[in-house]
Amino acid sequence: MDRAQTQSGHVHGAQFAVEHLVEIFRRPSLTGLEILWRWIAGVPVLALGWLACRHILAVHPLSDSGFNALDTANPWVAIVQLSDVWTYYAPHVFTALYWLVPAGAALWVVASGLGRNALLRRMEPGLPWLPLKMVGLQAAWLLLLALTLTGWFREMRWAVSTHISLAGEIDLAGLAKSSIWITLGFLALFALVSWIYSVAPILLLLDRPRSALSALALACRLGWRFTGRLIEINVVMGIVKLALIVLALVCSAAPLPFSDAVDATAVYLAAAAAMLVFLVADDYFQVVRLKAMVDFWKVYRGRRAGEPAQLAS
Repeated sequence: MDRAQTQSGHVHGAQFAVEHLVEIFRRPSLTGLEILWRWIAGVPVLALGWLACRHILAVHPLSDSGFNALDTANPWVAIVQLSDVWTYYAPHVFTALYWLVPAGAALWVVASGLGRNALLRRMEPGLPWLPLKMVGLQAAWLLLLALTLTGWFREMRWAVSTHISLAGEIDLAGLAKSSIWITLGFLALFALVSWIYSVAPILLLLDRPRSALSALALACRLGWRFTGRLIEINVVMGIVKLALIVLALVCSAAPLPFSDAVDATAVYLAAAAAMLVFLVADDYFQVVRLKAMVDFWKVYRGRRAGEPAQLAS
């Protein structure tokens, strides 16, 4: 970052995004650590979920749920039939989730706490090793995500029950409108709050508060200049993630126009490759976001009075 700008405090997140992108690209071990801990936690959970789905379908095949009788020519009838299919499978799905969700959450919290601590220590040598506190902060973030998803699911159930009724006309347009507004609302709410839980681990290692709760409290009173930069970089990374999702969807659907010339295996391989590239790119941009937050800490909190911030090169 420019020395004059760091001294004056006029630093913008988007302005130095390219600088952070290049720096993380030149240090592939940082992205490798992020990929490692995410896949250590994610692959076993996905494997267990896949096994649970196969067991449910083996005991309760799709033909027993009425799925094979869907009226694909009439969407109004099909959506009610899909509701019946979900009603049939819901008890079995929730039975599997009762043990899968706690086990997956515990594995994710431990892996993310240890992984992020190791990543930040490699990014900035000299930072302390605080695994228990980092695990606690990751658990707080996961709790926030769970509360957000629970609220979203309940509001979506309300939307479905309001716009779909067996006794009256099915309002698909109203359901689509309500679903979009509910989803956007919860996404905005999560974005407005989650940055606190994202910067708290950095504050824990750099500011050295007494506890994980103290780090969360400190994240709420950083001052508008620092907070504004954090919100700015979060918005930029959120836009990047949306772009990656759109790109992955487009690439995965690229072979479909040539489905007559290629077999199903090529279509599945293209979708798998697009998903793999998306996951790796998403992890890379997560590391870029962490690096940006660390540099902003150095600008706004990491210098003594009258001294310019010394940023890592």
